[in-house]
Amino acid sequence: MFLQIEDFLSPSEVASLIEIARHARFIDGRNSNPHNQTKVSLIGDPADPAAQKASQIALAAFQRSEAFRDFAYPERMATPSLCRYDAGMRYGTHIDVAFLPVSPAPLRSDVSCTIFLSDPSTYEGGDLIVHLGTEELRIKGKPGSAIVYPSTTLHEVAPVTAGSRLVVITFVQSRIPDPMQREILYTLGEVRALEGLKMEWDNRMRMEYAIANLQRMWSR
Repeated sequence: MFLQIEDFLSPSEVASLIEIARHARFIDGRNSNPHNQTKVSLIGDPADPAAQKASQIALAAFQRSEAFRDFAYPERMATPSLCRYDAGMRYGTHIDVAFLPVSPAPLRSDVSCTIFLSDPSTYEGGDLIVHLGTEELRIKGKPGSAIVYPSTTLHEVAPVTAGSRLVVITFVQSRIPDPMQREILYTLGEVRALEGLKMEWDNRMRMEYAIANLQRMWSR
């Protein structure tokens, strides 16, 4: 299951991140995945104060987003990182690594997230392509929107043929590791939000009983 969040960032946050990226120091994206020969990109240097400021802006957006919390059940999160693809850059078909080497303990990547910063009209190519069996889901979000999806999926970033694609990426360790279980809980939560006030109280409490105890049963 995939969640697209429109207006995940405010226009002023998008503008701030784009301006920060103009001055931030970028390093070879393969530093975070040196064994993948198809990764040709740039990431914000974690030691650079400008890149750190960008991470803080993105992290604040994750912390306030109820839609993200309800979908991902975040327990831990990797530091959000600026990521840039200039003309000729790409990231071939891959699956995100199962564990990220971060302190104080490796972070299991259950959920991946991309926040789009560049206006799609300013660059060509660069679609996020998610492979679903024999089908492909192509995503090229508007500035400030986010896509959240299971880290277990095969995906790629198509070659950028003109302009620059600027995004923020991160990975989440979920309290509910199983993607199907997360989907069930998210669906029940959506029904509760949309229909809960119309239910008789006893039926509403039966739904609350099911949701709360499934969370207890499936949390890790």
